Amino acid sequence: MTDLNKAARLSVAPMIDWTDSNCRIFHRQFSRNALLYTEMVTAPAVIHGPRARLLGYRDAEHPVALQLGGADPAQLREAVRIAADWNYDEINLNCGCPSDRVQSGAFGAVLMRQPDLVAEILSEMIAASPVEVTLKCRIGVDDQEPSDILPAFLEKVAASGVRRVIIHARKAWLQGLSPKENRDIPPLDYDLVFAMKAAFPDLHISLNGGVKSLAEAQALLDRGLDGVMIGRAAYHEPADILGQADPLIWGEGHAISAEEAVHAMFPVIEDHLRAGGRLHQITRHMLGAFAGRPGARQWRRILSEEANRDGAGLHTVEKALAAMDQLAA
Repeated sequence: MTDLNKAARLSVAPMIDWTDSNCRIFHRQFSRNALLYTEMVTAPAVIHGPRARLLGYRDAEHPVALQLGGADPAQLREAVRIAADWNYDEINLNCGCPSDRVQSGAFGAVLMRQPDLVAEILSEMIAASPVEVTLKCRIGVDDQEPSDILPAFLEKVAASGVRRVIIHARKAWLQGLSPKENRDIPPLDYDLVFAMKAAFPDLHISLNGGVKSLAEAQALLDRGLDGVMIGRAAYHEPADILGQADPLIWGEGHAISAEEAVHAMFPVIEDHLRAGGRLHQITRHMLGAFAGRPGARQWRRILSEEANRDGAGLHTVEKALAAMDQLAA
């Protein structure tokens, strides 16, 4: 069984439209250990929607966590019961997303205002889940004072039975800021996250928000946090972050280069194409593989322009590699 406390030392954040199965299998080529998260899936979608498409993934993605969104305890319990058949390593509740769609459903970051409801939801999820249930939250929303509300919120969460929490170290402003702005404009408060770790030593606490490098992640771990979750930086610079993670964060294995990860994707791409998939469905997640290296622009350009064309296949990826190598020589 996966040691989730170990895996969660470094995780890749759930990101809507980004961290689908094709993205996760690419990230897995760089790190054997990092905990990977799905995009958020709403409980009603799991109950009523196309389950195989919403919940399906490749075995090689483990350790992998499913993030659920919702605000109805009974619905979330049923969604967890259904998801149990997919053998995720973890089920996570989203209490941090500030998007308009999430707000209209009264879930995501809005739930920061309802700790009793969150505790009830988590209790129902735990009762239905064969695997660990966790929470991802903000430090507060709108005019809440984080140093006042977050301790009380976490106390309710801990009482529900949850033992692992990911805290996005920013407020969410539900009115006046877009989801994108909510990732950048509200100031980070790492000190509050550290204070919560001190106040709740039995909780496994990961920090999310603003971490741009593996060195920053290691520094946060060295200061006493249990885990660090990285989002956009891991997506845009996977070799620099995930490719170095196993030896630096876990002291295992060796650094994985972008070339190694790309070549490891060849059989995955072939299987995807044989099943009727399109090349760009995978390669759109691989554009940042060589970020910061000579020839990276050629790699991105060829894949961006040609991977969606009829007949695009492995030869397209090989062409992009060759063009990059030629410029780098």
